[in-house]
Amino acid sequence: MIDPKRLDHPDTLLNALNRRGDCTAVVEQARAAYHEWKSALHAFETLKAEQNAATPKRKPTDEEKVALAQLSESVKAAKQAVDSAEMAYRTALLYVPNIPADDIPTGPDASGNTVFRSPSRPVPEFEFAPQSHDAILEQLRWVDTERTARINGSRFVTYCGFGARLKRALIQFMLDHNLRAGYQELSPPVLVNRTSLTGTGQLPKFDADLFQCADTEYWLSPTAEVQLTNYYHGELIAESELPIKLTGYTPCFRKEAGSYGRDTKGLIRLHQFDKVELVQLVKPETGEAALLELLDTACGILDALELPYQVVTLCSGDLGFGASKTYDIEVWLPAQNTYREISSCSLFTDFQARRAAIRYRGDSNTFVYTLNGSGLAIDRTIAAIVENYQLADGSVQIPTCLDRYLSHA
Repeated sequence: MIDPKRLDHPDTLLNALNRRGDCTAVVEQARAAYHEWKSALHAFETLKAEQNAATPKRKPTDEEKVALAQLSESVKAAKQAVDSAEMAYRTALLYVPNIPADDIPTGPDASGNTVFRSPSRPVPEFEFAPQSHDAILEQLRWVDTERTARINGSRFVTYCGFGARLKRALIQFMLDHNLRAGYQELSPPVLVNRTSLTGTGQLPKFDADLFQCADTEYWLSPTAEVQLTNYYHGELIAESELPIKLTGYTPCFRKEAGSYGRDTKGLIRLHQFDKVELVQLVKPETGEAALLELLDTACGILDALELPYQVVTLCSGDLGFGASKTYDIEVWLPAQNTYREISSCSLFTDFQARRAAIRYRGDSNTFVYTLNGSGLAIDRTIAAIVENYQLADGSVQIPTCLDRYLSHA
């Protein structure tokens, strides 16, 4: 969440937030609730001081006992009002997005994004009409959607034979790549609780896109960002431990509630998908440098796979709810004749750390800055490999960097 003190300067806050779009309603709601809490707190503190002053150092008279009892009840009621008002303002604050970084472009949507790094290599040229990855995968029997549909319905896929081996090889390859870049591997649970989802910003705003387990307080994790970031939830970290760099593989689950029928075929937008995640916890002054380092780690995977990609800076209107700055890595898909997102690498400043209460032991126990990015989305990587490495006979060449992971599979 943003620093609540910013609500004391609503005009300045709105000038920054409205680069995303109109944030007036959520800011005004949070501001009103914040000032109601401050008013309730002032009333409580006044009554508490009055109670302290009215308590005699000698044995009170019967009349004084009655007055003190009434005052005590007033103090209890005032404290309950403070607690209720604080809960209301903190809840309202959870709907206020992060402030965009000053140096990102201002724009209404993806049309305002700008190229940060030009395409890494020329896109492949084919002497035949390139097929889509879903068509190739079905022909090669690397995936099966027909039988899977009987089990789950649409937007699910079963990897079969070499397709399953390729997925497993990519997961191992990406984790090894990230370990060489200095990340520590975690293998966390897939179920997460409300506190963790709130800590990284998925709840309460995006509950419609999450799968909750019925009659429980557990959700299927939408991204390992939740587990890896919240691994340090509520902790005061020694300054010497920073930066903390974590990576992990998990299946991820999303309803894709806002996709409105897009990408219903293939591996681009699934309800269950696989992802290797990158997370960093750093000191505030190193946030920008850490973002570029995280970006380089994710890009290094695509370089090793020899896949064409570009990097774009998201404009203010396309920025994720909790992010201050985001670089999207977009991989080339020949059948679509366009670049598609395969990783979002984001700096969250102290937005998530405030929600998850993650500080480090500095001059004033400062909140850490958090960052994360996909390193990478497995299914979209498979789609990119299949489309870019397809041959005229319908077969697919496999990037040589995966040979060691497939030779004994």
